Amino acid sequence: MSTYAIISVGGKQYRVREGEKLLVDRLAHGEGNSFTPTVLLVGGGGETHIAPTDIAVTARLVANVKGEKIRIGKYRPKNGYKKHTGFRASLSQIEIESIGGGKKRPVKSEPKSEAKSEAAAQAAPAEDRVKGMPAGYEELTVAAIKEQSSGWTRPMLQAALEYEQAHGKRKGALAAIEGALAEKESD
Repeated sequence: MSTYAIISVGGKQYRVREGEKLLVDRLAHGEGNSFTPTVLLVGGGGETHIAPTDIAVTARLVANVKGEKIRIGKYRPKNGYKKHTGFRASLSQIEIESIGGGKKRPVKSEPKSEAKSEAAAQAAPAEDRVKGMPAGYEELTVAAIKEQSSGWTRPMLQAALEYEQAHGKRKGALAAIEGALAEKESD
C-alpha cells in the first residue's frame, strides 16, 4: 500500500499521493517554485499519523491556468428577459513531489528532577558558576527563586545576585533577590 497524505491548500483539503497532479485555487507561489502545504494526516502501510510534525509534503506549482467555462443563463417567462454570463475560475496546477522527510520533530526535554539539577549545578564550569550560590540555581525559574530566596543566607543571595547580573538578567529574579537582600539587611 502506498503512502498518501491529506493536505490543506487554500482552505480546502485534498488527498494526495506522490507524483500526483491536481488543480487547486490560484496560489501566489509563482510557477516552477516548490512549497510545503499544511499536512493534516499521513497514512499508508498500516500506519496513520494525525498532524505529524516530522513529515512534510513538498509540492511544486506547475502552472497557473483557467478553469473550464461555466455558462450561466437567467430567463423569466412571459417578460422577454434573458441574460447570459460566464465564469472561469483562476486555478493553479500543482504536482506532489514528495511525501515524508523535510521537517524534524522537535526534541522534547525531560522533566528535571532535583537530583539531576544538583548534578548539573556541580558539573557547571567554574567560570559560569559563582561561589556560594544555592545548589541548582541555574535551573530555577523566576517563581521558584521568589519562593526560595527568603530561606537563603546573605552570601547565597549576594552570589545569586552576582550570577543573575552577569548571566541571566531576568528582571523578576533580580527583583526577588534584591527584595530578599533588603529584608535581611532590615533584620
